[in-house]
Amino acid sequence: MRDRVTIEVNGGIADVRLARGEKLNAIDREMFDALAEAIDALAGRGDLRVVVLSGEGDGFCSGLDMAAMAGGDLAGLDLSARTHGPANRVQQVAWGWRTLPVPVIAAVHGVAFGGATQIMAGADIRLAHPATRFAIREVHWGIVPDMGGFALWRGVREDVLREWIYTAREFDAAEALAAGFVTRLCDDPRGEALALARRIAERSPDAVRSAKRLFGAMAITGPEAMLAMESAEQVALMQGANHREAVAANMERRRPAFRDA
Repeated sequence: MRDRVTIEVNGGIADVRLARGEKLNAIDREMFDALAEAIDALAGRGDLRVVVLSGEGDGFCSGLDMAAMAGGDLAGLDLSARTHGPANRVQQVAWGWRTLPVPVIAAVHGVAFGGATQIMAGADIRLAHPATRFAIREVHWGIVPDMGGFALWRGVREDVLREWIYTAREFDAAEALAAGFVTRLCDDPRGEALALARRIAERSPDAVRSAKRLFGAMAITGPEAMLAMESAEQVALMQGANHREAVAANMERRRPAFRDA
């Protein structure tokens, strides 16, 4: 996996990097497998509090490795097989970040083309360098985005998204920000993402995981069920040791010592 994706975990923060920088982190079969394996490995870690996802080298990810695809690298992938809950293996490399129990922050720079735009969409928060170039390129190749994008792009301005997809044209970071495609722009996306991750990691891991569950249900749950879910999450939190520690630490003006999940 390490020749495609690296993971370093310190202080509850997983620093996940696409590690094919010499190819602008283009997605081949090995990259699909490595990303899916990375998500699976992180999903079961009780000590995990935040994930930062970035790319090595000159860009976040240039999308599908078309040369590898033309050479049959992706032959045999069964897109109809639901290998990860509702997702197939290809979709898991984007959808899987959204299903992790902890927040994921994408740090995007250089280029984010094609499948890269879907991978970053799986993150809870997306920080991008102002010079980043974006393109949802699939229609250019006579196909459509199928790595979870349509499920993950809820909240992006739809008419703008339709234009980007129908034309496959390149767009810049300012356009991406205006349409809600990225959260904010910054000159050092990875540095800011790690700093933000440290701030999140200081909070109760129980409360942060609970908030992510509520966000996950929000788009597909009616008001009555959503209100009940809020209450159930709150009752569970208020009965937990980390809530008591948060209250005590605030009252005593000290740094809290939270237990891992």
